[in-house]
Amino acid sequence: MPATPSHPSLSGASGAPESAADGVGLPVGGAPSFSPLYQQIKSLIMRELQAGVWKPGESIPSELDLAARFKVSQGTVRKAIDELAAENLLVRRQGKGTFVATHAEEQIQYRFLRLMPDEGDDRTMARRLLDVRRTRAPADVARALDIKSGDAVVQLRRVLLTPVQDPSARQQPVVFDEIWLPGQLFKGLSAERLADYKGPMYGMFETEFGVRMIRAEERIRAVPADATAAEVLALPPGTPLLSVERLSFTYGDKPVELRRGLYHTVRHHYRNELN
Repeated sequence: MPATPSHPSLSGASGAPESAADGVGLPVGGAPSFSPLYQQIKSLIMRELQAGVWKPGESIPSELDLAARFKVSQGTVRKAIDELAAENLLVRRQGKGTFVATHAEEQIQYRFLRLMPDEGDDRTMARRLLDVRRTRAPADVARALDIKSGDAVVQLRRVLLTPVQDPSARQQPVVFDEIWLPGQLFKGLSAERLADYKGPMYGMFETEFGVRMIRAEERIRAVPADATAAEVLALPPGTPLLSVERLSFTYGDKPVELRRGLYHTVRHHYRNELN
């Protein structure tokens, strides 16, 4: 097990240690800010995930061990882990323990792909990479990725196509993606590496570049297909498309990917579950 850094004490508004049963207030700017103890434990676990103490796919210590380490009850640790599992950062496996989630896992790899076929539930799509290039960040991309205009970025374009159900059938383009990544984080990313990697792209990002996408924000609107999109998706210009602009974040709410996708939804729909 990797060495674990020391942790700050968990304290109340007065600075005195709190029990696991009590709410906790931490002084912020001179005023008490109250936070349940399990939220503090969640933050400490998140800090270790961000530091790479436990890597994607690895098991984390048991609830009992974490409770002893943080000097809280096992129930407090369990509640923190429950929230992290609900956020797809950890995965519980019956009889095996709790593991750091990875985008290579089937139940997680489609977490950010909300496009569903009208018939069936198979979201597996073939991928066709159009190009990959290193360039300088345009102003709008730089703002989104929180970098300076002109900084190095990787731009890649790809098409997602319908699955091949019938070997004699022709695959139909469904999604045209333009993806922007900070060049500093993705040194060495090339068309060859992308073509050689058989798993999901986010799985490659976390295993080969150490960048894990943990949440995303999307903007969705209807747009007509311009000349480029019409050519790539084999559609007449002006065909209605669903424009999905996604900004993905890693730990610490750091933006690490800007994705602009155009979806042809004649046989697909965008599905979201609200709870």
